[in-house]
Amino acid sequence: MRRALNRPTDVELSILRVLWEVGPATVREVHARLVEERGEDLAYTAVLKMMQTMVEKGLLRRDASDRAHRYEPAQARERTLAHLVDDLLERAFGGRTLDLFATALASDRLSETERGEVARLLARARKEAP
Repeated sequence: MRRALNRPTDVELSILRVLWEVGPATVREVHARLVEERGEDLAYTAVLKMMQTMVEKGLLRRDASDRAHRYEPAQARERTLAHLVDDLLERAFGGRTLDLFATALASDRLSETERGEVARLLARARKEAP
């Protein structure tokens, strides 16, 4: 099992999602996007401090070559999400993958389109299995 050494908090995940979507960005750009998404006032200095802390934790990299520093995730989205899923699988489901999938599939949040995509992914996994 992979262990996330620096599991991101909910706020840190919000910042990472912005950066995964838009690519390297300044604190001002991330702040504006978070305010837009959350629909609430969020202090610029709070976002700045959080992003500085994320650099210290190894979650972000900072490019200081320009006056306005640009930040980017230190790991690819897929790798970070894989660590989070592994962690959730162990902590909440005792490592039982089937229980995780059953819970996700029973969720009201899963659309019919997504259910079809899950079926396609399972069919592909069956074909690729050794």
